[in-house]
Amino acid sequence: MATAPPQGASGHDESPPGLDLRALRSYLDRTVPGLVSGELTAMLLAGGHSNLTFELGAGAGRWVLRRPPLGERPSASHDMGREYRVMGALAASDVPVPEVLHYCEDPSVIGAAFHLSAFVEGTVFRTTAQTALLGAERAHDVSFELVDVLAALHGVDPEAVGLGHFGRPAGFLQRQVARWTGQAEDVLAGFAGVETLVERLRTGMPESQGSAIVHGDYRLDNVLVSGDGRIVAVLDWEMATLGDPLTDLGLLQCYWEGVDNPGGDGMRKGIDPALGFPEFGELSERYATRTGTEPAGLSWYAAFGYLKLAVLRGRIHRRFLEGNTPEGFETVGDLIAPLLDQSRRTLERR
Repeated sequence: MATAPPQGASGHDESPPGLDLRALRSYLDRTVPGLVSGELTAMLLAGGHSNLTFELGAGAGRWVLRRPPLGERPSASHDMGREYRVMGALAASDVPVPEVLHYCEDPSVIGAAFHLSAFVEGTVFRTTAQTALLGAERAHDVSFELVDVLAALHGVDPEAVGLGHFGRPAGFLQRQVARWTGQAEDVLAGFAGVETLVERLRTGMPESQGSAIVHGDYRLDNVLVSGDGRIVAVLDWEMATLGDPLTDLGLLQCYWEGVDNPGGDGMRKGIDPALGFPEFGELSERYATRTGTEPAGLSWYAAFGYLKLAVLRGRIHRRFLEGNTPEGFETVGDLIAPLLDQSRRTLERR
């Protein structure tokens, strides 16, 4: 006999997968009394390939709930407590973040730890249909503001905002390379040339240029842009730590330049020079000016970023095959081989 799905706060079947509204409402009424007034509703927001993001509503109130993906064991990549802590710490900085409201580490409430934040009005730009509406001048300005916010993040003193012990900056890059190349050998086993690529990344690792708060997945579609073109919130902080800031800039290059993929998913998410977006070389120069540092060895960091993205796609594809992702992930594995090819080509630029 099939088990009935969880019921919404109104008694109807309105709970999306991964969020039991009745259990959540009961929990919030006990722990954050007065926050929710009226019938609680939830909608899964599009975009993420990893953690699940829901828009909650009740009366005039709107919030955002974040939880790890379905079927995934707890890991540093889905640490809701980490995300909650770093957003709270950055609230008084020049880096725009949503206001954090509550963190629940008890997985028995909805099946995983989660946190709540205030809803921020803005647009996440993911497609050329959206970015075309910006116009060339605003697309150019948003691009440079994206780099300015990243430079501001890397300029924040971790000690000053209570994140002095947020990570282990000493040996960060070595640990990152060991972790991601090891996962590549596991998750991407069977893809041609993985072992050779892994070895080239390991042996070609540059000297780290310092330490900063790093986002871990910084890109255009991880920020909210207001109607007048300002970045009003940086999102998705679950991979943040203290480490080499060029890992952020190199990964941004991956998203900016994308990959050559006949299947269609090129990863650029609406970034097109024909729409007014500058080439990445201009952005790296802007970053150098803002931070006062020269991003030496950036091609290696970008090549490493492409490998990381291939591993992430491989893990998500595995979850899809196991039936633990929402709809829309059928083609997530198609980009793995193009990502590996782009990593190799990027290494050759050095």
